Amino acid sequence: MEFNPKGRPVRMRLSRVGAFQSDEIAAWAKCCLEPGTVVFCDALGCFTAVQRAGCFHQPFATGGGPASAKHPALSWVNTLLGNLKRSMHGSYHHVSSKHLPRYLAEFSYRFNRRFSLREMFPRLAYVALRTPPMPNRVLKLAENYA
Repeated sequence: MEFNPKGRPVRMRLSRVGAFQSDEIAAWAKCCLEPGTVVFCDALGCFTAVQRAGCFHQPFATGGGPASAKHPALSWVNTLLGNLKRSMHGSYHHVSSKHLPRYLAEFSYRFNRRFSLREMFPRLAYVALRTPPMPNRVLKLAENYA
């Protein structure tokens, strides 16, 4: 998640991680983060693996229970995850893990463009008209790692 100078979220990216293991987190960080990025997270041990991608790790021990969700450093992350869950429950009867990267990409797309709603439909039409047909095998690549 990227923040503006006032500390409010501007952009974010969601992607599926296979497991909360150091090797998986390191591979995700190398794919999705630029070196020098500061990563704020809870104190789960596997998140130290982001350092292998040249990122800075800033852990916050939150403990457990409802009070941990209100930790100031992670409040926007928790708000965003709550909005994601509410969006999925309100939009889909069933959320398939097979298509999870697509659900996350859709939510990210809408979140990142929430301040430019007038441009969203013309942009979608422009991209739809300019994108060549995609074979099914290419579309399925997103299901492996997004």
